[in-house]
Amino acid sequence: MLKHLKLNNLGPAPALELTLSPRLNLITGDNGLGKSFLLDLAWWAMTRKWPAEINPQLTAGQKAIPRQPGEASIDFSFSGKTKDEQYLSTYQWREQAWTGRSGRPSNPGLVVYAMADGSFAVWDPARNYWRTQNDVDVQDRPPAYVFTPAQVWNGLPGESGNWLCNGLIRDWASWQREGGAAFAHLKTVLEVLSPSAQEPLVPGELTRISLDDVRDMPTLRMPYGNDVALLHASSGMRRVIALAYFLVWCWDEHQKAAKLLGEPTTNQVVFLVDEVESHLHPQWQRTIVPALLKVMQSLIAGAEVQLLAVTHSPLVMASVEPEFDPARDAWFDLDLVHTDSQASPVVELTQRPFVRLGEVGRWLVSDAFDLASARSLQAEQALQEAANILTENVVDHERARALDCRLRGLLGDTDPFWIRWRFVGEKQGWLA
Repeated sequence: MLKHLKLNNLGPAPALELTLSPRLNLITGDNGLGKSFLLDLAWWAMTRKWPAEINPQLTAGQKAIPRQPGEASIDFSFSGKTKDEQYLSTYQWREQAWTGRSGRPSNPGLVVYAMADGSFAVWDPARNYWRTQNDVDVQDRPPAYVFTPAQVWNGLPGESGNWLCNGLIRDWASWQREGGAAFAHLKTVLEVLSPSAQEPLVPGELTRISLDDVRDMPTLRMPYGNDVALLHASSGMRRVIALAYFLVWCWDEHQKAAKLLGEPTTNQVVFLVDEVESHLHPQWQRTIVPALLKVMQSLIAGAEVQLLAVTHSPLVMASVEPEFDPARDAWFDLDLVHTDSQASPVVELTQRPFVRLGEVGRWLVSDAFDLASARSLQAEQALQEAANILTENVVDHERARALDCRLRGLLGDTDPFWIRWRFVGEKQGWLA
């Protein structure tokens, strides 16, 4: 489990530090303040490779570079299989690289990274860890498996022409024809990740979608009864389908590799998810994080799972209120802060106390999202004008009536604002 990250002269902030909780870690903040960057760093700290360093076809997951000339460092710690790892890496300008400890690194368990654009990465302790030959540690295995969105669906080729992964379409179809453990796990994970019991994700019959594509195409059985090819499913469904497949593929391959090595499977999983609500309907946003907390338990009995999730969704924040345990969970928020000593605002990371707000609109105006109200921008501006009028002793009646007309076009008839507005307007005579 990742325990600690401390950055100096790296990313949007001059300095940044966070101590992570062992189960759920939520990260919020405006665009461009470094949420995805933190997940990239978490991945690098445990695997020592940047995602795009392994698969140059990625547009995300690039190597981090210092924000300005001078010393830059990444200090991190995580609990490994046999011991805790703690290391301070510095940036070497001439080599254009971050320093790393020589020899075999610690084993962080299974590390899975779902990026916002649909790319995936996995570090598997059975398939990516260094091997020992003649009492010498040898790094001749792939450093990790990193997939572009297309490779998740169509397969990941190896350098020698072999396939490192068959891809979602071929694997799903093969698992379904075999009817074995992998397909049973896939159905279970799809059920856990479904938006509701009334709309479960259920595999349909295999099909073909064209004369030119000879692959058997998996389908989903839709609530209205039809089987729809996965490639024709909605973007939200494809996002969750890819997530379900990738988790099952990772665990299935890990089990097979551990058996070949004669080693026990890991029970330690770190799961990084960027923009966890990406493409999802609000109904799904309310269930996705609780489902992700449960899904690995459905695959691995007794698994220790740490989830780091970036979100822009007030529904996601509201959805974890029944689940959040301050002893095991944490919420981190990135903000632009104005200081007296800086001409420009600076980015700060704060671990905020998680307070149950009970209603999604209240999350919008919380420290997580910093909106002045849960209404439209135009309504917010009009209400500010109305608040100014309500504090005046002598009110310009023509101005108040004009604002009343604007408000009627912006607010619902049952908005609680009307109670005070009408009371004051009728009392002062600018409303009949």
